[in-house]
Amino acid sequence: MPFEPSARITRSVRKEEVERRWWVVDAAGKTLGRLASQVAKLLRGKHKPYFTPHVDCGDFVIVVNASQVRVEGKRWTKKEYFHYTGYPGGARFERFQELLRRKPEAVIERAVWGMLPKGRLGRRLIRKLKVYAGPEHPHQAQQPQLYEPPYPCD
Repeated sequence: MPFEPSARITRSVRKEEVERRWWVVDAAGKTLGRLASQVAKLLRGKHKPYFTPHVDCGDFVIVVNASQVRVEGKRWTKKEYFHYTGYPGGARFERFQELLRRKPEAVIERAVWGMLPKGRLGRRLIRKLKVYAGPEHPHQAQQPQLYEPPYPCD
């Protein structure tokens, strides 16, 4: 049963009342940060009138063409991703262009993860993000709709 907003009271939505949809976002030619903020908004549910901060009321998001995402300025060569192995001297750095070539899905996943809340809710939200390097995805049965952001990501 979908949530019915009332004009007189403000009420928190419960997770059982949330209506979930599936969206397809095409990352080809889009700027990484602007795209990630739009995807994070969909995952969080901030585009819905009954948004509740402590409840997972967001939708599922499929990002295609992740290998064709772009960045501005010198980020192509200077942006680095950091990973610590847990051992002394185990700091590992990888440049943006190397990570995009090796695993393009990770670039978008890391950008979106940085914009989600940390903790239980954020970990639950990030599971609803599906990223694919090419234009194909295996989620046709969910009947996803193409998402056009209200402002351009270019």
